[in-house]
Formats: sequence, structure tokens, C-alpha cells
Amino acid sequence: MALLELDNVSVNYGAIQAIRSLSMTVEEGEVVTLIGANGAGKTTTLRAVSRLLKVREGRIVFRGQDLTRLAPDAVVRLGIAQSPEGRQVLARQSVQDNLELGAYLRGDRREVVEDLRRMYERFPRLGERRHQLAGTLSGGEQQMLAIARALMSRPKLLLLDEPSLGLAPIIVLEIFTIIRELADQGVTILLVEQNAKLAMNHSARTYVLEAGSITFSGPSARLVNDERVLHAYLGG
Repeated sequence: MALLELDNVSVNYGAIQAIRSLSMTVEEGEVVTLIGANGAGKTTTLRAVSRLLKVREGRIVFRGQDLTRLAPDAVVRLGIAQSPEGRQVLARQSVQDNLELGAYLRGDRREVVEDLRRMYERFPRLGERRHQLAGTLSGGEQQMLAIARALMSRPKLLLLDEPSLGLAPIIVLEIFTIIRELADQGVTILLVEQNAKLAMNHSARTYVLEAGSITFSGPSARLVNDERVLHAYLGG
């Protein structure tokens, strides 16, 4: 059984169908990439999994449980956390306040404190700036904070939405080094990313989304050189 399964999922924004009859799976321990042009439905898919958007048709199943009618906080409790597009840190709160917000549903205070220590070890710059307002961090530091905040809920599945957006190339490589380290530690990741080749080089499988539907899927190592994908999205 897949960790996450989307079965013929359709989502509307008003009268506009953003994704249609979308089916995909994520296995435990995998990094899976979802790529596509702007407006293809990538962020919509992640928001549907997080239950931030209503599913019009189909089912979303996580660890054998149907999420389709659950509230977003129930999804977090089950083990899904999202690092959203644009990072969306609380600019007027400290780094530590942002991290503690990521653990707001947890009651194990001693373990939360221990996880804070681990985050500061994993992201040393956040440790150096723990009392600094999040809005004063650089873009790369805010992205690290967004990922660390999501990890504070101890997710079984981490949804990453455009982690490289707006970052300098050297910082992008640093963020993807973090993603690879998380994957090596067994964190399951569903990754939406504009830098398609880089994302595919850091993932096991890829789904290509066009106009709300999956058009290609398969091992990332194969699709990164697939002429159909290159012409459909990568511009090769």
C-alpha cells in the first residue's frame, strides 16, 4: 500500500477546474517530484492533499485512511506537513516562535524542546538567529525556516512547494542539499519545483502535470532525458 494515493482527484476554483481526474502515488521513503508550467495545478494538488482545498471528485488516501473530508488540522495530526510556496513565515515573530508554531498540535513539550535543539543543529543559521524576527532573515534563511517549521510536526510526509523560488543559485543548491539529507534520513517528500531538472536529479519518480492532468510519469532518471518531457515543459 502506498503512503499517499490520489485516486481520480478533481478540484475546482469556482467554475474553473484546476485539476481533473488526477491519480498518483507516493511510497514511504520516496522523494517524488511534481513538475509543470505555471498554472498546471501543482500547488492546487498539494493544497488538496493538505485539505486546504475541497476535493470535488475522487479520493485522497494517506496510510490507508481517506482524507477527503477531513479538516486541515486533522491531516497534520495524521502526519502530513507542508512548506508552502513563498515560505509564508510569520514575519513579526521570532525564528523560535515560528518553529514552535510548527509543533502547535503536539502535547509532548519535552520532546518539542528536543526537536528545537535538533532543528538548530540541522540548520545552524537558524540557531544563530533564533531570537531574530523571521521577516528580517534572507530569502534562503526563510526557506530553511519554513522547512524546519514543517518538520517540527514530525511529519510522515513532507510537502515542499517551490523551495527554490526567488533564491540565488548557490542558495538553491544548499536547499537541495538539505532535501537530499532529509531523504537519506528516511523523510518521505512530495516536491513541487520550478527547477525541473534539479528536482528530478533529487527524486526517485516524477509526474508531469499539464493543464490539471498528469501527462507523463516514471523514474526521474529516465524522464529527465525524455524528449516528450523536454518539449512539453523543459523547453529542450
